[in-house]
Amino acid sequence: MFQRTELPAGPRVISARLPGARSLSVAAYVLAGSRLETRNLWGVAHFMEHVTFKGTQAYPTTRSVSEAVEAFGGSSNAATDRESTVYWVRLPVREQERAFNVLSELVVRPLLREADIDREREVIVEEIRSYRDDPAQYVFNLFDEAFYGDSPLGWEIAGDENSVRSLPSDEIRSFWSAAYRPANIVVAAAGDLPHEQVVGLVQEHFGSGNGVIAGFAAAPSAPAHRLRVEYRPCAQAHICLGLPGLPRDHPDQWTLELLNTLLGDGSSSRLFLSLREEAGLAYDVHSFQTDYADAGSLQVYAGVDPSDVSSAVAAILAELARLRDEPVPESELAKARAYTSGRLELRLEESRPLASWLGVQEALHEQVLTLDDVLAALSAVTPEDICALAGRLIRDEGLCLAVIAPRGRAKGLERALKLA
Repeated sequence: MFQRTELPAGPRVISARLPGARSLSVAAYVLAGSRLETRNLWGVAHFMEHVTFKGTQAYPTTRSVSEAVEAFGGSSNAATDRESTVYWVRLPVREQERAFNVLSELVVRPLLREADIDREREVIVEEIRSYRDDPAQYVFNLFDEAFYGDSPLGWEIAGDENSVRSLPSDEIRSFWSAAYRPANIVVAAAGDLPHEQVVGLVQEHFGSGNGVIAGFAAAPSAPAHRLRVEYRPCAQAHICLGLPGLPRDHPDQWTLELLNTLLGDGSSSRLFLSLREEAGLAYDVHSFQTDYADAGSLQVYAGVDPSDVSSAVAAILAELARLRDEPVPESELAKARAYTSGRLELRLEESRPLASWLGVQEALHEQVLTLDDVLAALSAVTPEDICALAGRLIRDEGLCLAVIAPRGRAKGLERALKLA
């Protein structure tokens, strides 16, 4: 499924060849995210991701950066996470040289001009305002703040308006010079290219060079707070209820994957059937998990009528308690396994999800699994495994709730925040 090469003082390279594919997706994972930040550098990792697109040595303007990809029908973007920042480009495979050139320019040769940095401050402020104005999105930030408290895992990745406006330009450049070194990068590619050719293109365009990367502080004990409520005059209330999950690469990671599928992933899940189909409480209700090097969470989201907040929370808690207390029928687990396996098989037929799969595993996980490895791991999960893990994770003391609702619609929630 893949081949990998670790270049001396250069990027780690991982690729999968897709014979006959017309698209090529390349992603560069920089092992630096918002967990490296302190309060006086809050938002620097996300700011760095933005300002690279303002100009590079070969493409000195925003327009020339975008045209280098879009003029050939391609697309590119980037995203900042807690423990890494990813840049990606997708182009026709015949433009392979261009794909690696543009990606390397963004990562290792940005101009970081003072005027560009100053202009981008207000752009990022507007981005922050946009998702703060969207309660269905912002409730997850509120949950992180409650769950992880005053720590980098609890802070908004983008920072806030004050931190973005006051972030010193020299600190942004220093962050880049320390973290954005070739030896601190993983390059992943998926398309109809032999691995040796991918390695050669990475060597040519990314070069080599080590950097000193500060480690991040250990994750705090969670939850830091049981409840966080923000009152807004909104037409719909937004709920995020969660509890501690598993850190990345935990031996029970695939058991948790199937537990999450049973709970709230898809329209056959328990939460969807009980809260939406039977009770009519929500249009959107689902569960998901997040994992970091030393922490994780299992979360449930629901958007409900403000008058139904208490009923929705009670219904979610009831489904969590049922998953903890009642054995999962083998037939239901088999359906969840088929859903999870099939969705992964279909997704990894496309070049961009495949490049992402390889890049994330090489950058952040202890080993890179093939699709067959994962299917075998999912097949090995038993109902007893689900029950044992649910018993360890689904506990009253782990519950954390974030709610955005009109004033007066979230009364008594802290007292009600307990499993049956």
